[in-house]
Amino acid sequence: MTETTTDTRAADAPSGDPALFATMSTMRAMRRLRPDPVPDELLDQLVQAAVWGPSGGNMQRYEYVVVTDRAVMAELAPLWRRCVDAYLATTGKYAPEGMDEAAYGRMVAAIEYQRDHFADTPALIIPCYQFPPPRIEPEGLAASAAALGPEATAALGSTQERFMALAEGSCVYPGVQNLLLAARGLGLAANITIWHLMLEDEWKAALGIPADMRTFAAIPVGLPLGRFGPVRRRTVAEVVHRDRW
Repeated sequence: MTETTTDTRAADAPSGDPALFATMSTMRAMRRLRPDPVPDELLDQLVQAAVWGPSGGNMQRYEYVVVTDRAVMAELAPLWRRCVDAYLATTGKYAPEGMDEAAYGRMVAAIEYQRDHFADTPALIIPCYQFPPPRIEPEGLAASAAALGPEATAALGSTQERFMALAEGSCVYPGVQNLLLAARGLGLAANITIWHLMLEDEWKAALGIPADMRTFAAIPVGLPLGRFGPVRRRTVAEVVHRDRW
């Protein structure tokens, strides 16, 4: 059975800011890129958009590695291939539930195209983030435990690793979404991936990223070979739970 999807076009956008909604509704992952260079000023605009994203505690601990050098991209291409092949052999082997095989076949073909032409990628952006060491005093811990209660305090210890990962991610991914929106608004193709995490140490070594810095995505950017088009997503009625689940 195929899930219900909608094509949201500019004509369907709310009247408050139709340009923004039209941009979001046509922001598909674009994996086929022209080899033409992307001007530095446009890449700076993408990073500027990312910097405008929310930052937990206003710490602004993000850093962005922007790769445009062909020699560096050629060095990264074998790493990208290994990660993509590992993905397609496991999680990416089967179409997601609700997605028909033909549509998934087209998506895989685009993934393979990007893999095979990665050395020609005009630009690659790697968002990085790392929280500073926590500053917590005994009095603060006691007050926190009193506020949460004994059961929640005990449970917090077992969820701390997930909590920290989500906290860092929540400081990075809103900025990444800003970057993707800016790319679409500037007519640039981009897509977000996290496959590099399967070989993160090798990616860090190739790019000189400090070992203790966390990386959160690898975003290829360039002029599109294809056309932007409406995204296909589940309807609002299918995903909303009013007041309770």
